[in-house]
Amino acid sequence: MKHSRTHTQSKAHALPSVQFECQKLTSFAGLVIIQKFFAAIELKKTLQSCFTHLNNGKIFNRTTLFMQLITHLLLGFRELKDCRFYRDDPMVKRLLGLNRLPDTATLSRFLKDVTAETIEHLRHCLREMVLTRMQLIAPPRITIDFDGSVQSTSRRAEGTAVGFNKKKKGARSYYPLFCTIAQTTQVLDFLHRPGNVHDSNGAKAFILACIDCVQARLPYTRIEVRMDSAFFSDDIVAALTERGVEFTVSVPFERFVELKGMIEQRQRWHKLDDDTSYFEAAWKPQCWDKRFRFVFIRTRAKRQQKGPIQLDLFIPYEYGYEFKVIITNKTLRPKGVTAYHEGRGSQEGIFGELKSHCHQGYIPVRSLHGNQAYLLAGLFAYNLVRELQMQTTQPSRNTTAKRASLWVFEKVDTFRKTLLQRAGRFTRPKGRLTLTISANQWIQGKLMSVLGAIH
Repeated sequence: MKHSRTHTQSKAHALPSVQFECQKLTSFAGLVIIQKFFAAIELKKTLQSCFTHLNNGKIFNRTTLFMQLITHLLLGFRELKDCRFYRDDPMVKRLLGLNRLPDTATLSRFLKDVTAETIEHLRHCLREMVLTRMQLIAPPRITIDFDGSVQSTSRRAEGTAVGFNKKKKGARSYYPLFCTIAQTTQVLDFLHRPGNVHDSNGAKAFILACIDCVQARLPYTRIEVRMDSAFFSDDIVAALTERGVEFTVSVPFERFVELKGMIEQRQRWHKLDDDTSYFEAAWKPQCWDKRFRFVFIRTRAKRQQKGPIQLDLFIPYEYGYEFKVIITNKTLRPKGVTAYHEGRGSQEGIFGELKSHCHQGYIPVRSLHGNQAYLLAGLFAYNLVRELQMQTTQPSRNTTAKRASLWVFEKVDTFRKTLLQRAGRFTRPKGRLTLTISANQWIQGKLMSVLGAIH
């Protein structure tokens, strides 16, 4: 019997009735990957060492609660109250080894009870996981980037302050300083600070601590560092030189009459490409102990300066060019120095993912250490996704001066939407626990490939 086109289409577009059943259905079937991965790296055992100094709760232990926060952020949820959306999900329960998931109040109390000692233990675990990966890769060079990122909030959380905030002027904020590894795009460590401090506040001690940590685990690996102009100081540059660390640091040349004079008086520039030219000079700022190599770069401006020009200031747009100056102890040619330093842009991509996909900018509680713990949960979630991707795929590209990453990484959100957010159902055919997922050919191939590669 043949049906008309109208009849066929009306059936296809018919509105179904909606029912709710207490079957073992999950919206996150792809968490089976995370379950196997967490077991393979013994994440729970590793995190348990961070909470041994505290008494466990009567119902939920602190390790499990922190793992739920990591899972919460892996699934893309932001606020603590969002845990209600997966409270009955059997796959989340199975991942955490619980028959009942904690509610919002339990998670909030856990964060409020976090101590400074706990934060230090968690930071140590974060560093160890990243350095273990670096030991496995054993690259000839490790490229470390340092920069800060603002965390804004509307609440009066402990340790927040009103400072420079480009997007939310007048808002209270934190201003943590991050250390990232360019080869894996993972976060090695962070220094938590209030929002009203200068970029360089506490920076020297933090930078040297990160470098010493890497050198202790990889003593024969060359370390190189990239930083922006906020870290341009005699103390930091001298300390890096003393440790034999290669570096490039942006120079706030507008503050130095001599540097501005060198640019204004320069007649001959060496060409790098159609829009960029350079020259270099050895120079010693006043009160510094020794001379360093300064590379001056001139790039044709894409747009001209708008508004009045203050004649007492050096305005690059007046000449149709943008200028930047880099101090370095690297022996690369100027083109290589420029390309290497521009690779700092990859760290902005990391910050973008942390804020957009791991909710690094969210402040959940009023407690300082609780907010630090939530930030750490986001850093763990991000690093673990990167570690999973590195375990299950081969390095796919060679490094260059500008691009140090060995892998082409999927964004966290892409990984989440393609693999984790899959509908599934638990059944027990012949007594064997089985997770049934829709037979999408691409998803099936990808999921089974990742599961098989976890070791």
